[in-house]
Order: sequence, then structure tokens, then C-alpha cells
Amino acid sequence: MQRPMPAVADLYGELYEPASAPSLRDHIPGLIVTAFATLAAAYLSDHYGAPLTLMALLIGLALNFLNADKRLAPGLAFASRTLLRAGIVLVGLRVTFGQMGELGPAALAAILVIVGLTLGAGILAARAFGFSAAFGTLAGGAVAICGASAAMALATLLGDRRISQAQLALVLVGVSAMSSFAMFLYPIIAHQAGLGDTAAGFMIGASIHDVAQALGAGYSFSDHAGETAAIVKLTRVALLAPVLAVVAIFFPRDKGASAGIAALPWFVVGFFALAAVNSLLTVPASVSNVAQTGASALLACAVTATGIRSPMDSLLRAGARPLLVILAATLVALMLSALGAFTLIG
Repeated sequence: MQRPMPAVADLYGELYEPASAPSLRDHIPGLIVTAFATLAAAYLSDHYGAPLTLMALLIGLALNFLNADKRLAPGLAFASRTLLRAGIVLVGLRVTFGQMGELGPAALAAILVIVGLTLGAGILAARAFGFSAAFGTLAGGAVAICGASAAMALATLLGDRRISQAQLALVLVGVSAMSSFAMFLYPIIAHQAGLGDTAAGFMIGASIHDVAQALGAGYSFSDHAGETAAIVKLTRVALLAPVLAVVAIFFPRDKGASAGIAALPWFVVGFFALAAVNSLLTVPASVSNVAQTGASALLACAVTATGIRSPMDSLLRAGARPLLVILAATLVALMLSALGAFTLIG
């Protein structure tokens, strides 16, 4: 029997799914575990002044052994995927297009440059370590855009002839682990560098791989940094479709591959739709407060479930050389993002 792919944070729902769709009852055990673990994280956050998302990730990782219990799988998958998407949509009521404009055209151009150079760094590193340009595109694209979801979309485009399932699984595991590590480390780097809220949010949003970890790191720095990180990160996610179009030019599809470029994900559309509502209309304070509380709760649950599902054992068994490609792209993204934060925002 073929083993399923490692379970990681999955925005697009493109990772392994069971043959039959789980029922509502199947989701209950995993959701209960996620809810109680998140409540424990909230308790620690309230009593010790630690960031909620950081506590959620730590408790999730401490409960990582529960990932072996298949009864929890549907609920954990729902929490790490659907609740994450819903939380991102609600974050839209906390930002406006005016805030996006405050980043300025230079910052938006910088995001394009960071994505392009990070992707290129992945390709160069892959060639330097003896891998194909396709593998470098897969690793670099996953780091540059949105982690596991970008990796799945790129692997589908590149085809089985260029990317093996083993290579794809390794990228998924490596990106997930490095993104979780970045969630811990990057806010510390931003504090030590003396960055303000906007600059820290830009650096975090422009460099961390997965959306959940980018938002978690941003909000662990400050609320404003979290909002900025959300804008910057979702701008990167929105670049998935054009990046796939460019990759398709350099890597023509295999015969029989599915046609069409991935559409913009609904949670990104929802985020910008609510941001438009918040920009054009006066949203009552009570609605805004409920949305803020709901977004924080949903994102905390998603981070908790992501920690429980993290395939840490698979990463430890993997070889180091392919992970160096991911690390190289990660370091390039961090350095370029920090440079942008210092020079464009200060």
C-alpha cells in the first residue's frame, strides 16, 4: 500500500486526501483536540504574556505524537486548512487598501524582485548541488511564494518526468520545518535589528514560506506588524498564477498533463474583498472586534493543528543535500526582505 504524503499546512487542499470524504462525525475528535490545545495556549498566553500563536505552535509540536492517530486526521486537516483560510479572510476586515497603499509602489516592486530572485536562487543552488533546474524551481518557488501549496502547484505543472514523488515530499517537509523555525527566529531578528512595526511586518511577510507561520510571526511582533505581514504575504500568494505561467514557458507540460493555470485561491479573494469593504464602508466597531477575535482564534487553531501534523520524523530521516537547496533560497529571501525593510521602510 502506498504511503500518503507528509501532512503539512495545506491552503489549497492539494495534498493527500482519503479515498472517501470524511463525515462531519469524523472531524470531531481532531477538532476537539485542536480546540483544547488552543485553549491551553490561550491560557499560557494570557497568564505569561507570550504571543498566542507562538504558544499554539509550541503546544502543537509537543502533541506531535498524536499525528499517528488516524482518528484525528480529518479534524486536524480541517483545522490546519479550512480554519486557516477562514481566519485569513477575516483578517481582511482589519486592513484597508489605504494601508496597502502606505507600503508604496517601491515596496510592491520589491516584493516582485524578492519572489523572482528567491526562485532564481533555488535554481542556482539546485544546479550547484547536482540537482535539476526543475527541482530548483520546485524548491525555490515553494520558498518564494506560499510553501507547500506552491510546491504542489509547481509539481503538477512540471510533471512526474521532472519531479519525483520523493523529491516533492522532501520539499514539502523541508519547507514546512523551515517555515516553522522562521516563525520563531524572524521576529527575534526584527527586534534585534530595531525594526518598527511596518518594517518588521514587511520583512516577515516577504520572507516566511507558509501563510500560517508568516501571520503567526507577524502578530507575535505586534498587531500592526501582523497586518502588514498579511498584506505582504498574500501579495506573494497572489503571484502564484503569474509565476506558474512563466514556469510553463520554460518547462512545457508533459503530454496528458492537466491544462490551465491555477486560479487565484478563494481565501485571497475573500481577504481582498473584506479589505475593500473595510476601505469603502464604515464597519461598526462591534463587527470589527468580533472579526478580530474570530481571526485570532481561527489562526491559533490552525497553527496548533499545523504543529501537531508537522512531519518532523520524516525530516530527520531525509538527506541533507536537497534541504540545502531550500535553505539557500530561504536565506536569500530573508536577506532581500531585510534589505527591503531597511531601505524602503526603515
